[in-house]
Amino acid sequence: MIHSVRGPVLEIGLDHAVVEVGGVGLAVYATPNTLAGLRRGDEARLATLLIVREESLTLFGFADVEERELFQLLQTVSGIGPRLALATIAVLEPDTLRRALADGDLAVLTRIPGVGRKSAERLVLELRDKITAPSPVAAGGVTSAPTPVLGQRDQVVEALVGLGFTARPAEQAVDAVLAATPDADAAGLLRAALSSLGRSR
Repeated sequence: MIHSVRGPVLEIGLDHAVVEVGGVGLAVYATPNTLAGLRRGDEARLATLLIVREESLTLFGFADVEERELFQLLQTVSGIGPRLALATIAVLEPDTLRRALADGDLAVLTRIPGVGRKSAERLVLELRDKITAPSPVAAGGVTSAPTPVLGQRDQVVEALVGLGFTARPAEQAVDAVLAATPDADAAGLLRAALSSLGRSR
């Protein structure tokens, strides 16, 4: 298991970053908030988890061990794979997720793309007794990072669809953010659209 990676950030995309480790560039998939805390050229250290499938090896990165543990825990629920687990921690912060599971708050859990009432009930049933109490100390803020790119609207919509949202609501959310803040960079646009979609579910 690749427990963590540390090295200079070579590239930052909307759903992944490339971190150089020992002369090798590793593509690490992560949430928008984790990616927003990285800067191209700076050294990064990410907690990681390697998902092995017959056809692929995919490395997922997290700002801290807490996020990685939640990512792993979510995948113990039937029907929850890496993509949906990543979407979950992208939409809900760790404390919010823990509290929702502990309280059986289906309204919060159904904000997650691809999670309906039955899936939310299954999450509560299978995870309520496995989670720890929400941490009273909030995590530190993240810094903005990636620079604007051409065609960023389409790239952000594609990233949202990759997280499990359907195309039309994703397009509407991105267009609404662009109308309010036309100078938003891709990372900021993605975070704001995610926030908007989470509230609307």
